[in-house]
Amino acid sequence: MPDPRKLGIGALIVALLIVLPMMISSSFALSVMNQIGIAIIFALAFNMLLGQGGMLSFGHAVYFGLAGFVTAHVINGMHVDAFPYIPVTLIPLVGGIAGLFFGIVVGFVSTRRAGTAFAMISLGFAELVTGLTLIIVFFFGGEEGVQTDRWVREEWFGITYGPDIQVYYLIAAWCVIAAILMYALTRTPFGRMSNAVRDNPERTQFIGYNTHRLRWLAFALSSFFAGLAGALHAINVEHVGFETVGLGQSAVILIMVYIGGTGHFAGPILGAILITLLNAYLSDVSPAWYLYLGLIFVLIVMFAPGGLAGLIMMHEPIRRTAPYLLWQMAPAYGAALGTSLVGLAGAIGLIEMIYFRSTTVSLDSALVLYGIELDTGDIWPWLICAALGAAGGYGCKMTYPRVAEAYSAAMHEARALVTT
Repeated sequence: MPDPRKLGIGALIVALLIVLPMMISSSFALSVMNQIGIAIIFALAFNMLLGQGGMLSFGHAVYFGLAGFVTAHVINGMHVDAFPYIPVTLIPLVGGIAGLFFGIVVGFVSTRRAGTAFAMISLGFAELVTGLTLIIVFFFGGEEGVQTDRWVREEWFGITYGPDIQVYYLIAAWCVIAAILMYALTRTPFGRMSNAVRDNPERTQFIGYNTHRLRWLAFALSSFFAGLAGALHAINVEHVGFETVGLGQSAVILIMVYIGGTGHFAGPILGAILITLLNAYLSDVSPAWYLYLGLIFVLIVMFAPGGLAGLIMMHEPIRRTAPYLLWQMAPAYGAALGTSLVGLAGAIGLIEMIYFRSTTVSLDSALVLYGIELDTGDIWPWLICAALGAAGGYGCKMTYPRVAEAYSAAMHEARALVTT
């Protein structure tokens, strides 16, 4: 029987998706929300491989991008009656079927190996398809890509998908449908056996399961949902370029899933939201934002391998057993957060000044940082940022052990309450 709490959370999320566009007036913010919806589907699809099946792919953008190209050609064909008319509402299924087709073909070969061999094969296919985008120009459009127009004709209830708000609701609807389907797959025997292949393939074979067939099926289903996301991308931006199948796109989705957390279903969702927001807003604030993204990724992998969702779920036993313990932990967590922010302020200041001095071509040494105009030719901004960084680092050294102690004490007390 479905968990009432999960059903309530799901209903709240759906209600939020419905009213969210009514709360904003910025077309840029609406565009960012569209990108978030597409990224969530793609991240969840990728996690079907990595988190559920233990298959690290360096080229899963291939199925995202190929489905986008197929979708763009189908829409263009409908404009000239070369293809029978398909409602744009259902066009994402075309991308999903295209992703499924390529996933079945490529997956049959690549999933015959696991681990590092599988990762290298996926990398090879990514390079192969990226090269083909500049060779098979009639399909991929070369460096210019393929343009399309999502406004084919008026559909149900007068919908044309001309306005971005209509595209938002299309993406939101498919995001909810895809998320429900992928979550349901994790609860099926197939989902459990995918976990078994990830954790102990030898034992899975011993009890009579074909590990290649399980990996192949997981790969194909993941490619279907990646293709669904690629079709929505083509509808959203009305353009598909060679970069959609490249290593850059594959790397971004990998970072999203790792930062969000591969061990929990909500992890890729958190990662997709965070990285898309950073890409949309932080890239306009700092030209060195990719450096920060790399540092975030490295820190998560080193110190929080479970990702953001893992950090949150660490506290779930405490919340269920004794929520008041969370308030007792708040001072230690607040102190650690404060020292971290001080250290970050200093480190970011140094990075921004170094980047500014190394890239500026004018004699102007003025840099606006934190809303303050600084003269990077003077020694004082450098000393202040260095002092903030050192003070924050020392503060982290003092406060982080207290966080660990507070967490351990709370967990010990929660376990004691359960046993009694």
